[in-house]
Amino acid sequence: MIRSMTGFARCESHGAWGTLAWELRTVNHRFLDVGLRLPEGLGALEIAVRARLQKTLVRGRVDAWLRFQPVAGGSLRLNTALATELYGLHAELTDIWELGETAFNPWDALRWPGLVQASGTDMDTEMLEAEVLVLLDRALTELQGAREREGAALAQLLLSRVEAIAEQTAALRTHLPELEKALRERLQARLQELAQQVDAGRWEQELLFYLQRQDVAEELDRLDTHLTELRRILQRREAVGRRLDFLMQELNREANTLASKAGDSQVTFASVELKVLIEQMREQVQNVE
Repeated sequence: MIRSMTGFARCESHGAWGTLAWELRTVNHRFLDVGLRLPEGLGALEIAVRARLQKTLVRGRVDAWLRFQPVAGGSLRLNTALATELYGLHAELTDIWELGETAFNPWDALRWPGLVQASGTDMDTEMLEAEVLVLLDRALTELQGAREREGAALAQLLLSRVEAIAEQTAALRTHLPELEKALRERLQARLQELAQQVDAGRWEQELLFYLQRQDVAEELDRLDTHLTELRRILQRREAVGRRLDFLMQELNREANTLASKAGDSQVTFASVELKVLIEQMREQVQNVE
């Protein structure tokens, strides 16, 4: 079954190191666009996280947040190596810019990421990183489940429009003999109004030419072919959004051609109904992965 590009998932885990929580939100987008936020100290996982997201998701705007709350009870410690380096950089800049005796403000330095670190907790970094990825896999599974459930609802909406279009094409096929008869009578009446005698062979030739210009059987055949392909695609368990986009364009093209050939009010009405149904489908297809 198709998947929607819209979904949300949140997974949380607890351990000796504290609390981890992944939040994943996806909305429709033409391509895959990933926005990732990782807490300080876990930035090294960015490549692995992006690889997992790209392997699982094909289209959509993805916002992924990882929240990490270390266990309480630890004390704070100063990263003395970083503090020494920052102080040296301050002295170097002071000389380069010739600022003279400029005091180093330690309170400003405390804002530097990583200068103050938590201590007093027994935290295995490798174990923590592994848990982050395991938790991400859980969140992605939950997200895909939500997207598939919404996709199933979208598929039912699309199929209802497919059947409505099929009903219109079937009604037009039934109407074709009546349309041809009406065209013949209309031409005959027009000739009688002009009080002209036309050779029978010429009459049939002109009538055939006129009927060919008004014939919509070819458009109906192509519409039915596209509907068959739509039904098939909506049963596939993969990303089909681009295929559906293409079919919407093809359906719209046939509906426009049908409207240009409209020979009577029923064909005109049907072509308008088709365009309305196709536009409703096109709007829903924008949300399909």
